[in-house]
Amino acid sequence: MITPPNGVERPDLSVVIPCYNEQENAAAICAAVVAEIEALGLSFEIIFIDNHSSDRTVEIIRGLCARDPRVRLIVNTRNFGQMRSPTHAVYQTSGRAVIGMCADFQDPPSLIPEFVARWRAGADIVLALRQTESRNSIGLRTLRRLSYWLARNFGDYPVLPGATGFGLYDARVVRATRMLSEPEPFFRGMLIETGYRLETIPYARPPRAGGQSKNSFATLFDFAMSALAGSSKRLLRLPIYIGAVGALLTLLMLLGGLLAFLFDRPIAGWLIAAVVQAEFALLFGFLGLLGDNIRIISERTRGTPLVVEHERINFPVGD
Repeated sequence: MITPPNGVERPDLSVVIPCYNEQENAAAICAAVVAEIEALGLSFEIIFIDNHSSDRTVEIIRGLCARDPRVRLIVNTRNFGQMRSPTHAVYQTSGRAVIGMCADFQDPPSLIPEFVARWRAGADIVLALRQTESRNSIGLRTLRRLSYWLARNFGDYPVLPGATGFGLYDARVVRATRMLSEPEPFFRGMLIETGYRLETIPYARPPRAGGQSKNSFATLFDFAMSALAGSSKRLLRLPIYIGAVGALLTLLMLLGGLLAFLFDRPIAGWLIAAVVQAEFALLFGFLGLLGDNIRIISERTRGTPLVVEHERINFPVGD
């Protein structure tokens, strides 16, 4: 989190807008956000972070920065993905609260006044929950539902279906998430993990204002798996549970063999099944212990930078 230097007033709000090939939307989303916040009479900064666009996105945002010092830009050296890049930008903010949103108007700026009202009323986190599915393929919708099911059943904290990270977070919440030092940050899950007071706002997600969605099946699958891996320790312990069930089945098969022996029945099949089941139980047990040790090693050796910056514009000197 940036600490503004002497003589620089800390803004009320920081708005983070990640971009990747958003030349059709960058200027329009900036103007819409400025209009909403100026109507509230609040001071603000808008931080665009560009994830190595191949179109005119950076050029357009540079022009916005030249015209308004409240607009700032971070340009990454390469595409660091949908998890790391936005989170890095959030950690560069200096506002008393941070608003995260996309550049394509599927996160409507008109919700900003409601976010601020809930924050002023005492909420630390205000998340918008999408109530309508965008017009994606059956495969993408199925993947989303599967990822929610996995997170709900194996995650370490509750999930909010429809939450994309679009919302407002108090600065102390942002500080708490940064202390988690996640190398692959599932930010919307980390917000819940902090335990701060959370409120939600349902909304109907509008269509994109322009351009094409960058979310293919492959990118969403990668995002879902990274999110699950980063937010679930229980999943690594799943083989231990399977091993425990296997051990119980081994005991039942041995009991079956004992009963077969007592009633003068063949016992070879029971014994062979018990040995095979015992081997599987031991295998899954060791896999579970190995996974838990990998988790512990990972937690002790974090420190990978989220992104590498190529340049930044309009940030205070020294940041």
